[in-house]
Amino acid sequence: MVKAEKFIEEAVEAIRKEAGDEKVVMALSGGVDSSVCAELAKRAIGDRLIPIYVDTGLMRKGESDRICELFSDINLKMVEAGDEFFAALAGVTDPEQKRKIIGEKFIRIFEREALATGAAYLLQGTIYPDIIESEGGIKSHHNVGGLPLDIDFKGVIEPLVELYKDEVREVAGALEMPAEIQHRMPFPGPGLAVRCLGEVTPDKIAVVREANAIAEEELVEQFMPWQCFAAVLGLGTGVKGDIRLHGWIVAVRAVYSRDAMTAEPVELPWETMHRIASRITAEIPGVARVVYDITPKPPATIEYE
Repeated sequence: MVKAEKFIEEAVEAIRKEAGDEKVVMALSGGVDSSVCAELAKRAIGDRLIPIYVDTGLMRKGESDRICELFSDINLKMVEAGDEFFAALAGVTDPEQKRKIIGEKFIRIFEREALATGAAYLLQGTIYPDIIESEGGIKSHHNVGGLPLDIDFKGVIEPLVELYKDEVREVAGALEMPAEIQHRMPFPGPGLAVRCLGEVTPDKIAVVREANAIAEEELVEQFMPWQCFAAVLGLGTGVKGDIRLHGWIVAVRAVYSRDAMTAEPVELPWETMHRIASRITAEIPGVARVVYDITPKPPATIEYE
């Protein structure tokens, strides 16, 4: 990568040139990619940037409130669209179809917001690994392969499309962004939907959300993984209070990585795994068992879908 300062200068000028005098709506998730995009665009076009955070109903515990706090200084608009996403995903079990549905729903929401504000362009934080995995058939990212072909914008501006995640973090540092944003754990654009195998329902997402929060509480500070999370795999048999339970199987995953192209599982102590399993089964009704995923990438992807 060129020096971060040089990249910032060139990216700001490129955004300014591409946007012209038009307004630009941007997808701001709060992750480092979209946060860096927001800062670059703010420098490039000022108040003509319209940052939008979409609460899909598929977010982590406390995510939406925290994002609104972090970006209170840039007039962030939050769109609550959980009902729309759950309705669109009802009955769908295929992972690729879920990603494409979510990608299209995002675009339609941004088109709606653009129409209301007079914006002509969409800005998003696509990075190079998103392109590689989408075009390589590994999985469709909601902002690449998951996008519909008919998009009602003059263009899509993607200033980070040639960077890897570690390079984006370098740019965030050069922009003097808060450490919480610069080192924020990656979170998939489709949210908890890709940590919920099979049909996405509010009840299953509630289980994933609580399990994910427990995994992060137990692992982030002590082991500092690149990414850690929990996912619902399906139903299995268990016992609670001497009563047979047909409940959820929750998988916990923690990995070290540099750029998400490869990853190694975190070798957790038995005591840590036991504590996580005990908490998840005790604190979340309906969970029958907990497993820990030790598969590297490749052959597995980091996320489950």
